[in-house]
Amino acid sequence: MPRVLNVGQCVPDHMSITSYLRRKFDAEVVKVDSEEDALELVAAGNVDLVLVNRLYDADGASGLDTVKAIAGRDDAPPVMLVSNFADAQKRAVAAGALPGFGKNDLGAAEADEKLAPILGA
Repeated sequence: MPRVLNVGQCVPDHMSITSYLRRKFDAEVVKVDSEEDALELVAAGNVDLVLVNRLYDADGASGLDTVKAIAGRDDAPPVMLVSNFADAQKRAVAAGALPGFGKNDLGAAEADEKLAPILGA
């Protein structure tokens, strides 16, 4: 079962993402609210994908900082930004993330195609 770390989402968005990933990819989804917690779990291993919210719900922190911190690690799992904003996606890719998707894209073919190579069909 693939394991996805979901960073910085509000509860309703986390539930939507979790429901989609469980249904489509039979994935386990772990929610954390801070970069510190995300880095700790990434360092522990057993994370197949990290999804990072553009702005954290808990404190408004920038998800791009977390993308940079994780993507810069030698043992980094794939990282994607969750954002509907094209400019934010470009900045995340420039920082080492894979092209991500927005919450509005959950369940759409484009999101499925981005996630399937990492999480399976």
